[in-house]
Amino acid sequence: MDRHCWWRDAVIYQVYVRSFLDSTGDGIGDLAGVRAGLPYLKKLGVDGIWLSPFYPSPQHDHGYDVADYCEVDPVFGDLDEFDRLITAARRLGVKVLLDIVPNHCSSEHRWFQEALAAPPGSRARERFHFADGRGPDGAEPPNNWHAMFGGPAWTRVTEPDGRPGQWYLHMFTPEQPDWNWRDPEVAAEFDRVLRFWLDRGVDGFRIDVAAGLYKHPELPDSPDPEADARTRDSVNPLAWNQPEVHDVWIRWRSLCEEYTARDGEERLLVGEVSVPSAREHAKYVRPGELHQAFFFDLLSAPWNVDAFRKVISEAMADIAGTGSTVTWVLNNHDQVRTVTRYGEPTPEGSGLGAARARAAALLMLALPGAAYIYQGEELGLPEVVDLPDDVLTDPIFRRTGSRARIRDGCRVPLPWSGQASPFGFTSGTEGAKPWLPQPEYFAEYVTDRALADTRSFWHLYRDGLQLRHTLPQLGEGSLRWLDTSPGVLAFVRGDGMVCAVNFGTAPTPAPVPGSPLLTSGPCPPGVLAGSTAAWWISDGTDL
Repeated sequence: MDRHCWWRDAVIYQVYVRSFLDSTGDGIGDLAGVRAGLPYLKKLGVDGIWLSPFYPSPQHDHGYDVADYCEVDPVFGDLDEFDRLITAARRLGVKVLLDIVPNHCSSEHRWFQEALAAPPGSRARERFHFADGRGPDGAEPPNNWHAMFGGPAWTRVTEPDGRPGQWYLHMFTPEQPDWNWRDPEVAAEFDRVLRFWLDRGVDGFRIDVAAGLYKHPELPDSPDPEADARTRDSVNPLAWNQPEVHDVWIRWRSLCEEYTARDGEERLLVGEVSVPSAREHAKYVRPGELHQAFFFDLLSAPWNVDAFRKVISEAMADIAGTGSTVTWVLNNHDQVRTVTRYGEPTPEGSGLGAARARAAALLMLALPGAAYIYQGEELGLPEVVDLPDDVLTDPIFRRTGSRARIRDGCRVPLPWSGQASPFGFTSGTEGAKPWLPQPEYFAEYVTDRALADTRSFWHLYRDGLQLRHTLPQLGEGSLRWLDTSPGVLAFVRGDGMVCAVNFGTAPTPAPVPGSPLLTSGPCPPGVLAGSTAAWWISDGTDL
């Protein structure tokens, strides 16, 4: 494969920096901790890492409220430490992607502070969405939109003269004002930001809220103003997925191509794109736009053979049809962990959820295209569902008072070793506490134990990744569906490599011809048991 296209079938590991590994003893993960963990990730077999935001931030949304896009928050290290991380990753052959947040910034960003200090109609306010309120005294928001994290999408400011004044738009929290991408200074500033990090050696960017950026120019009322808050998704058609957003990705792709032309190494743009259909999704990965965009439909599909086949078929037809490759995900820092999502919502998870999560992992790694793994999924970590209210930090909880779909439970720091918290996560003095408490049952999931147990999630992922690197049938390419028993999904890759998943509803165990290359769980030889997956090489007689 052309080395310029490394991303087409890459497996990228998402590092949630705060929760990966703490090198300083303050209970918060940092860049030096990521560097220390690189050999572990290289041994796992991933091709690259995606780092969650580590920029200076007041941390109202754990770094997704960026105060300075070209610095490192001291809690995570400094630019010298970042450079050491890049050097170490390059030595190991591990790509590094940064999380860039172009839809909004922190209310402490210098440009927003300038806007607050400037009068209505000023140049400084044009970089954001400032508008007069409705009603005779302007006391009502400019429109009826609601923020995704709860409450109105508008906050009124006090003008420099002390009087109540205009309102500004924030589709997440008041601490995260949305940029106005119709202002040319915003586009130029992000060009500068991308070049800053590309010049420091990064291999690309994961783009937060990539379907956002542009809002309807007239900011009209929405027919369903609470849709975003109700679904916790980008569904307001007036605030997301505006046609002008594609101009940004054409511009960014061109900028990345400049760096590719210099040294022959292609830089990757992968977007967080939440849109109604695979067909809409495909527009973002057309030639000359984003290289890839996360395909969330597999993540959200119910554990059902028909649902999985439908979303995979649509992705292959619409997304791969653009010339890009599908970017598969089962989890990330915003979702309930896979073991819990597929099982019962108990602190310890469930055997059913674990079996399904193992089968889904093997399925995802067999699909054509790229895949992203969220940290801890390779350990089979369950969601921590019983965190006390007083430790919760998710702005969704602060804004709504509801624990529904809060994200702290998947962000609890990783357990590395030992029998009690902090489980090797922090190197601090005795009694050092991780920023979110780890439950006692994390002792069952520490990496030391996982590496020693050949039946663990970790070995399933490692073996699957090794086979992806050695089997020519895997990675980029196409698939062909096979006729199967009810409740079984099976497809063939390339020259006779078969992946089959029993969703647990097959009336009888599905036979697996020959010796499987890899299975997701213990099963008798030659049998694909309920809620398991297997890979094998066919001689052609069973296809």
